[in-house]
Amino acid sequence: MLANEEAAAASVGWFLEHAWLIPLIPSIGFVAILLLGKRIGKPVGNGAYIGIASMLASLVISAGTAYQWIQRVNHAHGEEAGAVVKKIVWWSSGGMEFGLGQHIDGLAVMALLLVSFISTLVQLYSLEYVRGDRRFTHFFASLTLFSSGMLAMVLAPDMSQLILGWEIMGLCSFMLIGHWWEELPNAKAALKAFFTVRVGDMGLLVGTAMLLGIFHTLDISKINEAAAAGEFESKKVLMWAAVALFIACIGKSGQFPLHTWLPDAMAGPTPVSSLLHSSTMVVAGVFLVARLYPVFHTGLDINVEGQHFNLIAVIGGITILVAAALAFVQTDIKKVLAYSTVSQLGYMMMGLGVGAWVPAVFHIFTHAFFKCCLFLCAGSISHTASHHSFDMKKDMGGIWRKMPVTFAAWTVSTLALMGVPFFSGFFSKDEIIDSAEHNHYTVFFVIGLIGAFMTTAYMTRATYLTFFGKPRGGAAHFMGVEAHDDHHGDAHADAHGHDAHGHDAHGHDDHHAPVVHAAPLPFAKTDSPWLITVPLIILGFLAIVSGYLNAAPFKIHKFEHWVESSIGLKFGEGPGTLPEPPVFEWIKAVPSILCVLAGFVISFFVSRAIFSDAPSPLKGLTKRIKPLGWIHTFLVNKLYLDFLYENVIVKAVAYPIAGAAYWFNQHVLDGIVNGVGIAGRRTGEFVYKYVDQGLVDGIVNGSGRAARDTGGALQPVQSGKVNQYGALLFAAAAVGALVLVIVNS
Repeated sequence: MLANEEAAAASVGWFLEHAWLIPLIPSIGFVAILLLGKRIGKPVGNGAYIGIASMLASLVISAGTAYQWIQRVNHAHGEEAGAVVKKIVWWSSGGMEFGLGQHIDGLAVMALLLVSFISTLVQLYSLEYVRGDRRFTHFFASLTLFSSGMLAMVLAPDMSQLILGWEIMGLCSFMLIGHWWEELPNAKAALKAFFTVRVGDMGLLVGTAMLLGIFHTLDISKINEAAAAGEFESKKVLMWAAVALFIACIGKSGQFPLHTWLPDAMAGPTPVSSLLHSSTMVVAGVFLVARLYPVFHTGLDINVEGQHFNLIAVIGGITILVAAALAFVQTDIKKVLAYSTVSQLGYMMMGLGVGAWVPAVFHIFTHAFFKCCLFLCAGSISHTASHHSFDMKKDMGGIWRKMPVTFAAWTVSTLALMGVPFFSGFFSKDEIIDSAEHNHYTVFFVIGLIGAFMTTAYMTRATYLTFFGKPRGGAAHFMGVEAHDDHHGDAHADAHGHDAHGHDAHGHDDHHAPVVHAAPLPFAKTDSPWLITVPLIILGFLAIVSGYLNAAPFKIHKFEHWVESSIGLKFGEGPGTLPEPPVFEWIKAVPSILCVLAGFVISFFVSRAIFSDAPSPLKGLTKRIKPLGWIHTFLVNKLYLDFLYENVIVKAVAYPIAGAAYWFNQHVLDGIVNGVGIAGRRTGEFVYKYVDQGLVDGIVNGSGRAARDTGGALQPVQSGKVNQYGALLFAAAAVGALVLVIVNS
């Protein structure tokens, strides 16, 4: 028996058996950075090298795991490749065992490779971007733990470990968004993210408790199997469990209406924005729906005949349109990308809601590369060309010739985001749109097309403002010098009150060591240093080629083959199954392509008319036409959701609760405490006055007086005269004799 088990383990492969090391190594790296980072940190901090080394180790194991999983699937010969599950008991209660371990399947392998790869590139990029920061070591410690939390969640074999990784990310996002907490807006953004996501996280706890009540286990595999097979008592209870879990996904993945924290999270350093928006944190909500898909599919009646709407599809569709509309009025390049992330997450959720599991998961994969690249391009521009500003209207424009690497990476990533044919985003996003029509979700098919138009339009606007037209502000200064100096002899600060090294705008700096900058690439003398541009080149390349792992136009379905066993549902007809995916036809892709083309042409000419110096009737339209002005104001104020949350809901709920708590504290708790204190004081006074002073001291003083008086009375007896002593003895003897006579008579 033991030999058979060893043979089975050997057939699985070392990497598949030891995938649990992938999150463990960065968590150990986090501890090592905190303990050793500052002690050995010269010149840029070995704390950073510890973080990078730990992520590289995770990347190597993730790559080995992916390779062995692909081999496992390829050798399945048409059968479903089973997941590799290993668990140890973490703790037990009432007969229930809660474990830590790994659940390796295609979905997990994809996410592990993605997170470890993106995290490694972001940490390399950060070596230059946050060089000299006053909390350099703590930054890399938080970044490493952040990745470890996502990796632990991805590997989770049960809901307890999933919650653990989920909450680690929530804590680290709070620390990283508020990295420059000295500035009040940054601290507020961190708190806003923390509290908003916590609201959604209540759904995760409630939903998990309901799953335990329904299925009597927290094991994810068993839950999915039972949900897919219909082995539960109440469909209504399962529906509410799915709703509760999806509320957590809405908060984590920035879906409407809990998306408001995500743009404000741009207060953190750009590498944090890139990692958070591409492969961690915000993807966690989409991953949870994909991981527990049988629960959502069954509980929310996805793909049920006659049901053309469900909660996931509706929220995803609304999020696509709302976020895309808000992206049009942003002047901060990072906020444009933030709303773009929200919109693309809406596509992923909508895909899951219309039954397009593989396209939605594939969009997670492709989106990570081009969105990470776009954020890092924004950081490159800020670091090198715009004097650490992210304002497109004030400090950018006309820089494409001076920053060829950054411009090229931005361009290919933007084309991928738009869904231009033959770039990666086309192969994933177009499949979601096509699946919506194929599965009879006509409304969401139309929403997908409108979203494609809007995505192209706002990204064309952002590209024009950033790279074309007349240089403005910091970009004008950059274009006017032949050799770029990172400091420019002055203290330009970014929108958060800090320069790229974390020094505040008032010149205060806790770090006085000399700063050594990496040299730029030889073919880009005015572009950013190589530590910044090399990750851009790698990600830009992947923004083109990653889509060809599942390119339906070329009948390539490798990604689908590797991950389809993770769905938990079979393809077919009837309840508990997914409809067969649509067969790609170029004629079906024409509406999407036309929307992209229209978005580009219209946005380019409108942007050129509005933002150039030439006179145009399009300038000032929002001031001349009142309805347009109202819409613009409505969008600039972010649909007034922040006002609703902070000034209505918080004041209506939190303020009365806080007031009641204050009154209870002052009048009840303080009354009890003060009453006890007063009673204690009066008891002490009584004891002191009557017991201590009156009784105890009275007895002591009385016995002293009695002894003194007795001694005074007896003092004459002790005269020293012998005749008196003799008389006393004779008298005593006489008295004694008299007593004896009386007693014996």
